[in-house]
Amino acid sequence: MFAAVMRLLLKCLRLGRRRRFKLVRQVEQLWHYGHLCLRSLLYNSFTNGDVVLDSLFEPVYWLVDHVTRWFGVVFVALVIGLTSSIVAIVYICLLPLILQTYTPAWICWHLAYGHWNLIMIVFHYYMAITTSPGHPPQAKNDLTGVSICRKCIAPKPARTHHCSICNSPQSWGVPIPSQTQRLALALTLVLLSSLSEAAWLNNCVGHYNHRYFFSFCLFMTMGCIYCSISGWEMFRDAYAAIETYYQTPPPTFSFRQRAFHKSVVYLWVLCSSVALALGALTLWHAALITRGETSIERHINRKERQRLQKKGKVFRNPYSYGSWDNWKVFLGVDVPRHWLTRVLLPSPHPPHGTGLSWDLPPCVTEQRAPLLAI
Repeated sequence: MFAAVMRLLLKCLRLGRRRRFKLVRQVEQLWHYGHLCLRSLLYNSFTNGDVVLDSLFEPVYWLVDHVTRWFGVVFVALVIGLTSSIVAIVYICLLPLILQTYTPAWICWHLAYGHWNLIMIVFHYYMAITTSPGHPPQAKNDLTGVSICRKCIAPKPARTHHCSICNSPQSWGVPIPSQTQRLALALTLVLLSSLSEAAWLNNCVGHYNHRYFFSFCLFMTMGCIYCSISGWEMFRDAYAAIETYYQTPPPTFSFRQRAFHKSVVYLWVLCSSVALALGALTLWHAALITRGETSIERHINRKERQRLQKKGKVFRNPYSYGSWDNWKVFLGVDVPRHWLTRVLLPSPHPPHGTGLSWDLPPCVTEQRAPLLAI
């Protein structure tokens, strides 16, 4: 009896071991099959480190896109509020001292330059936030040779990019936001000066308002530099006075004097910070305009340039007319007097072309064949 029980027990153990091995083999087969299916579905010969990094940061991009979409009005109000506070401090603190201490020639220069710069800032910011960037037509028969946008399954002409904030395709200009800009925005969301242009304009930047946006950045940077330089001596005196607030015995400054000191320090710190941050953004866009490309096209052209260089060929950007002519096309300078009427003075003139076809502008000196939107 005992021997029969032992034989039955050994048989059950052998059977259990076989079933366990069979289960392990089935799990391994399923794992290899799933891994093969996953690789076959996700394999792409164009996949590189940039694509993997963009995929990993996609949840962060989604959060940033939705935050900037709902807080655009708040950011615009914040920009207007900060700019208005600086203008008020200049009129209340800086201007009286300029009128008291400067010579008549310097007074006239400060009054003329300061008010001209302020008018240019207000005009271009208003035009940038109220002008539509431009939208490509949705009917396929209205365009000659277009691709399809993978986000909205709509016709996508050349140099257009889908804006994930307003969820619509925009004509050429500044793609809002590019992956690099969205990453920078995600990492520095708390800094106003580091926000994407779509956030503090509450608008996309495209073919029809690109010039307004760049001009606003340029004149705002110039205004901040002007305030920082003009208020440097006042900032040093005000900062030295603030350091004496906690001495014993404390200095006998009135409330008005304390407010004056803090206002001057606030003006200089804010203007200097914005001049650095916005100046860097302005230089970046100036370099793109000089090369006749957008931020997304810069990455595409760089890879294409490297690919052709390995073959012994030279890459030519089909949308670039040369550095000088690129600026003339961007600013709309057709005749010499336009440097005054369209660049140095507020001008609502439209840009060249429609953003869909790229015919040779009249201001370009080098004659090339017209470029089609392909």
